[in-house]
Amino acid sequence: MEEILADAEIGMDEAIDNLKTAFASVRTGRANAMVLDKIRVDYYGVPTPINQMAAVKVPEAHMLTVEPWDKSMLRAVEAAIMASDLGITPSNDGHVIRLPFPVLTEERRKELAKTCHTYAEECRIAIRNVRREANAKIDKGKKASEIPEDDARRGEEQVQKLTDSYVKKVDELLKAKEAEVMSI
Repeated sequence: MEEILADAEIGMDEAIDNLKTAFASVRTGRANAMVLDKIRVDYYGVPTPINQMAAVKVPEAHMLTVEPWDKSMLRAVEAAIMASDLGITPSNDGHVIRLPFPVLTEERRKELAKTCHTYAEECRIAIRNVRREANAKIDKGKKASEIPEDDARRGEEQVQKLTDSYVKKVDELLKAKEAEVMSI
């Protein structure tokens, strides 16, 4: 029983970690190097994340700079950023790519808040899937007479409490991210 609960907690922790990563990639008007994490550049035939082939710096609150270690990849990095859904036009001076983050409009803030809600719902679904798997293991143990019926019921209650606590964490993370996105 303890093993089932531990596995469920690990699965739910992974869902929360994935949500935090997804939230970090949502740009909020402030420069954040993590917005580039999903962008891949064709680096000699291998799709490579920008942060693995360039120095990404935040010199000021509304500016990111990308300085590829291999200067011949400057155009490829710029093209990958242009092709992404960031909505930022990079400027290239031959050595460094500058990404100015404009102040977000109210409409764009609402779109980003909706995106955050989508990420949070995906995380809730992942948590509920972990709950379903844990309950299935408990049922399987009960049917195989490995887990007494009372213990199985207690185990299901513990899994539900665990699920509720993780869904609450998701709601708290969403509320914090939404406040960050909507603040000017």
